[in-house]
Amino acid sequence: MRRRSFRGAVAVMALTTAALIGTAGSALACYSDDTRPNPTPGKPTPCADGKVLDQKDVVFELTKNNTRLNIKSVNEGVTVTRIVVVGGDDGFNDYTPGKKKLDKNAPWNDLRAPFNYNGTQPKIDKWFLCGSKTTKPTEPTTTTTAPTKPSKPTETTKPSTPATSETSASPTSTTAAAVVPAGNESGTGGGLANTGFDNSWLIWVGALLLAAGGGLLALLKFRRKASE
Repeated sequence: MRRRSFRGAVAVMALTTAALIGTAGSALACYSDDTRPNPTPGKPTPCADGKVLDQKDVVFELTKNNTRLNIKSVNEGVTVTRIVVVGGDDGFNDYTPGKKKLDKNAPWNDLRAPFNYNGTQPKIDKWFLCGSKTTKPTEPTTTTTAPTKPSKPTETTKPSTPATSETSASPTSTTAAAVVPAGNESGTGGGLANTGFDNSWLIWVGALLLAAGGGLLALLKFRRKASE
């Protein structure tokens, strides 16, 4: 009974020692020469509040053969609360701005992953940010309209001056027609109705014919007497 108890105790101690050695090895495997982060073995835990920021929310660069991460600035409206850098055989470095001598605000330089098991610095496999982001409200577009210049008053057309003729028109003198006595409108003195035809010249023709006839008769009488 004593031998069995002794053997059992030895087995338990061996298992416990192996577990402690494994734990110590695991702890020793995840360490860093950077005192600002918390070296943590295993896979990185996600953001507690679920707010994973985009890498485009910051200005960054990878240097020294991708073993260093420099976050130069943070975009407007972005607040970073956690920086996780993964790389190497196991584990990640967990940075918290404002804690363990890490500045609260960017820039954050020389961020890195924990050492490999052999003590070398690994390349950064991946990294991500936790935090919040507020979108700046879009300002309403205001269009400035230039004041309209007052239009010039319309020039009124001056009334044209009536043309004045140098030659004054003499008043037209009208002579009233002589009143013809009733029944003698044509000047013949007869009682015939005036037809609008002036026949006074016929009187002169008749008088000439009578004179010619009288002269002819007198000539004939004179010739008869001369022939007797």
